[in-house]
Formats: sequence, structure tokens, C-alpha cells
Amino acid sequence: MLESMNAWIESVRFAYEVQGVISMRLMCLAQGGPEADVEARLMITEKIEAFADAEVALAKALFDGEGITVAAERAYAPLRRCVHANSDRLLHTID
Repeated sequence: MLESMNAWIESVRFAYEVQGVISMRLMCLAQGGPEADVEARLMITEKIEAFADAEVALAKALFDGEGITVAAERAYAPLRRCVHANSDRLLHTID
């Protein structure tokens, strides 16, 4: 029971952080200028890298004989790190 509650809380926290990153990026893009161009390029390259890292983590976990739950957690980790790093970076650029 506690494990499913923790998973639910993490899902809500992640969704909240993702929404914050989307909002901050939209503000940056709406302002235009060179910063918007850099942010648009970062947005694309970071997504490609994060999903590639997630795919590698998933494949490695499955290859190592881990269960699907462990594989999913390992695949989620690079995405979580990327979103959190973007949230921190964008929060500091807004100040």
C-alpha cells in the first residue's frame, strides 16, 4: 500500500515539475530573441538525449535480467534528472 502511494506521489510531483518547465520555457520562447532560439534548440536536443538514455537504461536493465518494474524505474531516472535540471536552470534565469 505504501509503495503504491509513494509511486502516486512521485507521479504527481513529476507532473507538477514538468508543467513548471513547460511554462517557463513558453515564457522564454514568447520573449523571443537569441535566448529563445537557444532554448528551442536545447529543448529538442535534451529530449533526444534524455529519451536515448532512458532507452539504454531500460535495455540494460532487461538484459541484466531485472524485472519490468526495475527496468521502468531505471528508464524513468534520466527523464527525471533532465526535468529537474531544467527546472533548476530555468528558475535561475527568471530571477
